[in-house]
Amino acid sequence: MQTPFPAGLHVPPEGAVDGSAYDQWVGRWSRLFVPAVLAAGDLRPRLRVLDVSTGTGEASLAIIPRIGPSGLLIAADIAPAMLHAARSRLPRSAFLPVAADGQALPFADASFDAVTCQLGLQFFPDPARGLIEFRRVLRNGGRAGICVISTPDRAPMWGILAEVLGRTVPAQRGIAHLSFALSDTRRLEHMLTGAGFHDVQVDRQSREGAFESLEDYWRPIEAGTGSIPQVYLSLPEIQRRAVRDEVTERLTRFRSDGRLVMSVEMLIASGRA
Repeated sequence: MQTPFPAGLHVPPEGAVDGSAYDQWVGRWSRLFVPAVLAAGDLRPRLRVLDVSTGTGEASLAIIPRIGPSGLLIAADIAPAMLHAARSRLPRSAFLPVAADGQALPFADASFDAVTCQLGLQFFPDPARGLIEFRRVLRNGGRAGICVISTPDRAPMWGILAEVLGRTVPAQRGIAHLSFALSDTRRLEHMLTGAGFHDVQVDRQSREGAFESLEDYWRPIEAGTGSIPQVYLSLPEIQRRAVRDEVTERLTRFRSDGRLVMSVEMLIASGRA
């Protein structure tokens, strides 16, 4: 069984992005790490910044006030539907969307002072090539700030479902586990160095968040926004029910006063061009 993912993996086959569902599934966690990504990229007023894999614009929302009215933000994503969702929540004058493959950026060498990539690099078919592109479009001395997800057990809101799906439909295990493809700190450091970055650093950072209820957890999954939810929705109803039952049971250890309280670990990487 193969799931018909369009460009970007997170966009449902019909091509529209449910921004609310995406925020519930990814945004509520990714925004906890945006300040660390901006710090890794050394973002300051007046800089020219490229936000790769901008998605629905979570990082871009924080970049705009950081660089100020004299700065420039270009937001790139391979999925036009994601850019459309981002456009709806970002001021037009400060946000320049570009549909582009992060492995073949349509910009001249040394075009930017900083490159950010929040939860996107792990989904690149060739992330090392993507890092080479990040380095190419950076001016000498510019910085890259990158965030990727740690191992499935350290991101249980996604890891538990991915693990159960991988056992249920082994042919889709690779897609279900792509979120954790760059969880090895040494590998990520090596890739950054190999791409030509200096002063490379990769730090593990954790944050705590919560779903208000089990229904709050399952709602964005049933909406199908995200690579793991799309694998789930590709299953016949009887298998979906079995997956849901097992995942729900495994989530009980995170329950606190009806909420699901979890900690998630990310890798924050930086390097200087």
